[in-house]
Amino acid sequence: MINYPNLEMQKRRILAHSGNALIVVLLVFAAGVFAGIFSGTKMVDAIANGLVAIIPASLGQFFPVIVGITSMPFTFVLSNDAYYFGVLPILAEAASAYGISPLEIARASILGQPAHLMSPLVASTILLVGMVDKDLGEYQKFAYKWVILTSLILTVLAIISGAISFCKVYKSLSTCLLVNDPFQKQLLRTFINFIDVRNNNS
Repeated sequence: MINYPNLEMQKRRILAHSGNALIVVLLVFAAGVFAGIFSGTKMVDAIANGLVAIIPASLGQFFPVIVGITSMPFTFVLSNDAYYFGVLPILAEAASAYGISPLEIARASILGQPAHLMSPLVASTILLVGMVDKDLGEYQKFAYKWVILTSLILTVLAIISGAISFCKVYKSLSTCLLVNDPFQKQLLRTFINFIDVRNNNS
């Protein structure tokens, strides 16, 4: 205030030395407001219940895979607190109706975390993008295809390793294999049997 008594001069000095920090602080406040509105108005619960409602009962055995795939957009638009404390318990409760453990749903829910790092809700991402003089939109346009590919690869690896199940009802393979071609059905049956063996050994 002594060196720069004029308000306009103070603004210029602050912007010259702390532009990145100010942007991050503003975005963190905005993200907090956004997350607060989502949680406080029960929109998070409505989104979770809506997702559960639109999943047909015939696809219930694929619930862990569905959670893994939908965790990408959910963790992008929601904060981690809103998703893991608001949405995930509802999904875990719905999955229990199909005999799927909450632990498996928890594993599936982290498969979309690469998408979360593109979100404007992540302050560290905003700071790093600002430090290299790039726009967040440019970063998202470049990274989204790699983020989706990474999440899908993680999902496939989780299925192969037995971390999540691809089809819960192994004894009723006809309900799990949604194909009519005998060759494709045999390939899927072999794949599911392999996963079943891995799950029994783990």
